[in-house]
Amino acid sequence: MSWEKYNGEPLQGSILDAVENAIIREVNNGIRLKVFIGTDSQVKRNTIEVATVIVFLREKKGGFMFIHKDKISFKLSIKERMLMEVQRSIEIAYQLCPILEKYQVDLEVHADINTNPHFESNLALKEAMGYILGMGFNFKAKPESFASTNCANRIVQ
Repeated sequence: MSWEKYNGEPLQGSILDAVENAIIREVNNGIRLKVFIGTDSQVKRNTIEVATVIVFLREKKGGFMFIHKDKISFKLSIKERMLMEVQRSIEIAYQLCPILEKYQVDLEVHADINTNPHFESNLALKEAMGYILGMGFNFKAKPESFASTNCANRIVQ
C-alpha cells in the first residue's frame, strides 16, 4: 500500500514508520498532536475512486496529512460503499494504535456519513457507528467528520 504527502511526494518506507517519525519530529519540537483518519470515495463512470487520509493536527499550529489513493472496478450500493470507507479507515487506525498509544496521541475515526436521515449515506450510519465504536475508536460523522468529508474528499474530487 503506497502513501504520499499532500504535495504528492511518495512516503519512503512503511506508513507505520512515517507516522512514528512524524510524531517523534513534532513531539521533539514541543508540539501536541491529534490524529484523525477518514476515507471518502467518488463514483466515476465504472470506477470508484477511494482516498484514505491520516490527518495530523498540531495544537494551534496547523496540520499535515498522509494520503493513500485507490480505485475499485466493481459496483457497490451506497450503503456498501459507506461501510467500505469505514472499513478502510478502521484498518489503518488499528495498525496505528500501538504507535499512537506509545506517544499518547489521541485518535478519531471520521466517517463521510450524514447524520441527517434525508441523505442516502444515512442508511449506513448505525452500522458504521457501531463498527467504529465497537473497535474502541472515537467516532465522528457529518458535519464533524472533516478528515473524510473535507480532506479525503479533496483527493477524490
